[in-house]
Amino acid sequence: MAAQDFNFLLATDSYKITHYKQYPPNVSKVYSYFECRHKKGAQFNEVVFFGLQYLLKRYIAGCVVTEEKIQEAKVFYQMHFKQKVFDEEGWRKLLERYDGRLPIRIKAVPEGRIIPRGNVLFTVENTDPDFYWLTNYIETMLVQMWYPITVATISREFKKILAKHLKATSGSLEGLEFKLHDFGYRGVSSQESAALGGAAHLVNFCSTDTVAGLLMAQRYYNCPMAGFSIPAAEHSTIISWGRNREKEAYEYLLDQFPTGPMAVVSDSYDIFKACKHIWGDKLKERVMERSEDSMLVIRPDSGDPTETLLGVIKILEECFTCSVNSVGYKVLPSYLRIIQGDGIDLCSVEKILKKLSDEGWSAENVFFGCGSALLQKINRDTLNCAFKCSYVETNGKGMDVYKQPVTDPSKGSKRGRLSLRRNSDGLIETVERGVGKPEEDMLVTVFENGTILQEYSLDEIRKNARLWEEDLSLSQHNQDHPTSLEIHQKHIMNGVH
Repeated sequence: MAAQDFNFLLATDSYKITHYKQYPPNVSKVYSYFECRHKKGAQFNEVVFFGLQYLLKRYIAGCVVTEEKIQEAKVFYQMHFKQKVFDEEGWRKLLERYDGRLPIRIKAVPEGRIIPRGNVLFTVENTDPDFYWLTNYIETMLVQMWYPITVATISREFKKILAKHLKATSGSLEGLEFKLHDFGYRGVSSQESAALGGAAHLVNFCSTDTVAGLLMAQRYYNCPMAGFSIPAAEHSTIISWGRNREKEAYEYLLDQFPTGPMAVVSDSYDIFKACKHIWGDKLKERVMERSEDSMLVIRPDSGDPTETLLGVIKILEECFTCSVNSVGYKVLPSYLRIIQGDGIDLCSVEKILKKLSDEGWSAENVFFGCGSALLQKINRDTLNCAFKCSYVETNGKGMDVYKQPVTDPSKGSKRGRLSLRRNSDGLIETVERGVGKPEEDMLVTVFENGTILQEYSLDEIRKNARLWEEDLSLSQHNQDHPTSLEIHQKHIMNGVH
């Protein structure tokens, strides 16, 4: 839908059209908040806040109400409800008083910040008492923040796993930002999903094929080029040569891309024969002519991800000379790497990397690609995202409000005006009931009365999200992984050297 065709009045759950008739008489303020609820035993304990700036710029900022849109909504809702429930008078008052801009204030966590679940992420309130109903009218659109937050969070979890194994098996985090490639464009539900999810992944990594995400980062987050890719084959470009000319297909690719990295899917027929007899024999000299800057990246694409990748790397070890890095792990020649993009999710990446390290291989050898597990196999309940009212004013008197369902305590909501602070122990916590100190509040006013007041570039967001890497501690992981000396001794005993 083109921007000029978008009707803000129609961008909500239809039942909300009737809510202006349901609030208490003389209510003048409705204050609500968004959080990712904390749930016992949840897979993710903290979230990456990202995506609000796009939603504000794309749908909420500026003049979003016009006479034409009021009339369109009036006709639509009359047909939908079969009765007159649309607040034509209220919307026209907003148009006349604010030139179609929304009298709303939104305070939010800076984008890219890592926040423990169960804390407020942003608050919404009306700035004009006549438009109390507007706060929760825009809930529908704002709750769609669940998607970029969830993708950014899952992408970061991938990064944590990769960082742990890369640090343990290479001694550094060099190249970490290129270890997970976004393969998800074709697997999402829409172009906008690809854009939002693709950009959310780019908070953590710089490797992607999802052009829509790059364009979003460019247009809405002031980043000319947020991610990178390399020439790569797909099955159609290989099988179009015919089964008997597989070697010619690979050789042609080497000719077409003599410099720069190149990825070649090599399992259209038999990945193991391709690695042993073509890459490791017939084209071995051609492969060895390449350099670290022009590496060949072999891509398996079927079978059990762990067993297939391990089989491939062992064949490449037999065909090409390997070395042992400074912490005792084996590394393929710098001109040769593997990318695993089939069957990849958080569990399989952990399993693969653990198996590789157990077999003496460094995480330096592999890259990963992820599609649906990164951008599509998620929903609002993945992080239990919720938008709830916590404070109202009626007849000039404020009241803290909340929900507390007896059947599910985890759905209890927060009370009163909220702020977010770092306490004396250094932990982030939400302060309820309006008692927080303004000077301690981490929430920033990003939107007020139709105008965006605070913007973030992707570079700033990435800096916020990368703070954890500077303090990366492997003390917990060392309980599961032997020391470098132990690994070195193990490899000697196993004949690695």
